[in-house]
Amino acid sequence: MNGYGTTLLIKQSPINRLYSAPMAGYTNYAHRELLRILGGADLIATEMVSARSFIELEQHGLEPPSRLWGIREEPRPLAVQIWDNDPGMLAFFAAKLAFDFRVSVIDINFGCPARQIAGKSASGSFLLQYPERIGNIVQKVVSAAAPVPVTAKIRLGRTRDTLNAVEVASAVESAGAAGITVHGRTAADMYRGKADWEEIAKVKTALKKIPLIGNGDICTAEEGVFRLRNYPVDGIMIGRGSIARPWIFRQIRQLLREEPVDPEPAGKDIAAMIIRQFTALRRQFQEHTALALIRKTVCHYAAGQSGARKFRNDICSVKDTETFFRLTARFFDTAFDLPDGSRTGDFQ
Repeated sequence: MNGYGTTLLIKQSPINRLYSAPMAGYTNYAHRELLRILGGADLIATEMVSARSFIELEQHGLEPPSRLWGIREEPRPLAVQIWDNDPGMLAFFAAKLAFDFRVSVIDINFGCPARQIAGKSASGSFLLQYPERIGNIVQKVVSAAAPVPVTAKIRLGRTRDTLNAVEVASAVESAGAAGITVHGRTAADMYRGKADWEEIAKVKTALKKIPLIGNGDICTAEEGVFRLRNYPVDGIMIGRGSIARPWIFRQIRQLLREEPVDPEPAGKDIAAMIIRQFTALRRQFQEHTALALIRKTVCHYAAGQSGARKFRNDICSVKDTETFFRLTARFFDTAFDLPDGSRTGDFQ
């Protein structure tokens, strides 16, 4: 089952409204697998995938982009985020995702502020200055992918002087999208400062029927519940907060249901997550790539703890798996049972 209509669940239940944000370099197959095991997220998304790259690889008879690795067999529901500025390319790619890969939701990125996307490729947040153009893109993709729901992710605007999320949201809805996510920063903000949830809330006034998902600076379960209960959003999307604390969705769900909330994981629990993610990464990538990816994730796990800065500096220069696990075991004060049967406690 591909989960058609998944985004509409949030209109039916106050619980089904927790979304995992697509994040380049992080929301790979290994991370998504961990989120499903930990539970709580209603919809999990891939990293954003270039429509142009997909088409070029297909034309040369090559494998799809690595960010689509494993998604044919991956449990549903699953959202794939796509990007480009060409309506035809995006529509072609969306149709492939809908009818070949049979994904649950297709999300179009209109919010990425990265120079390579918004600058060189004139995509992502670059398009926020052209609401009519965004509407045209959404309309083409919706038509090509139907009945698979199509959503869009935007920012508040290009700059603080050009806030136009309300106008863009209206264009997205009029074009037939099933939902919209608004990140509470402008493109110029990048990830600096705080997400402006008051501005996110203003978008709700422009929407007639589709759900509004709020995104930005949700790092604890309590913050997630506060946003849901104090702002006119239909759901919340969590990005960086779920990299550092992938169990956050389960905790939010427990709070919403007024159930006992699971405590923060101990070192041995973190160790088990790291091993699971690294093992999954090794199935997809060569060891040096898997190591580079798990290093980034482990730095997020360590954030806020005593000695985190030194640990981050040390771990980012590690070139071999044994040293990585030795340093990580020492920082989290635990031992790792490694996939090859060895144990880090033997060489701490």
